[in-house]
Amino acid sequence: MSYNDAPWGAISGNNRGEVRLHKALAAAGVASRRASEDLIAEGRVRVNGSVVREMGSRVNPETDRVSVDGRAVQLDVSKRYYMLNKPRGVVSTMSDEAGRRDLREFTDQFEERLFNVGRLDYETSGLLVLTNDGDVAHVLSHPSFGVAKTYIAKVRGQVTPQTIAKLRAGITLDDGPIAADRARLLNSGESAEHSLVEVTLHSGRNRIVRRMMAEVGHPVVDLVRRQFGPLTLGTLRSGAVRELTKVERGELLTLVRASASPDASASPHTS
Repeated sequence: MSYNDAPWGAISGNNRGEVRLHKALAAAGVASRRASEDLIAEGRVRVNGSVVREMGSRVNPETDRVSVDGRAVQLDVSKRYYMLNKPRGVVSTMSDEAGRRDLREFTDQFEERLFNVGRLDYETSGLLVLTNDGDVAHVLSHPSFGVAKTYIAKVRGQVTPQTIAKLRAGITLDDGPIAADRARLLNSGESAEHSLVEVTLHSGRNRIVRRMMAEVGHPVVDLVRRQFGPLTLGTLRSGAVRELTKVERGELLTLVRASASPDASASPHTS
């Protein structure tokens, strides 16, 4: 993946594949052509990091990075982004040798060839991103970029504040130490049989939440991923798929571009 800035002179001419900036913004659903011209005139549009005010400026939708008010814009309209609320009992692959339910059940309705970003294990439900954008998939799924994910775990037993503190401070598993970025108890003292715990972490290690909770003596009964980076599951029903909104796409692309930028931290989170 490359997010190298193109020299401004290379995108301002009438080269093959380029379109006028205001038309590209309109095609991307940012605003009408007239309103896009106003955005450009007001200095609210950047191309490859530089403010552009010239009405005749041209961009290549496949290579140039454009943002409006600091939020990234996807000019390549062939790129698609969807959110799936994956049910339990579905494998996070496009085929399964064991004949179990797989993601084709949800992607076959689309013309584009979509693939999943990362995985949720067979018994875990919740937010899964489907896309045909390999660059976005790489940043969101690779552990080195440290994209945060939030889970709600129903666990056995009554979890205490001391246990929550332990999750935050860090524990040691067979494959090394791990600490939750955030953890909190959602139903303190309401049940002796089960507790609800919210855990946020950036690790991509396999079955990490289940293993963490088992290590502190509270095996997981049910697990749902509610948030992935800037995306939140909201009220999307189990098994439903919807396209990301314009705002969600912008937030997602902004995160991806910031994470992949050469100016990003030289020492990203590691698992």
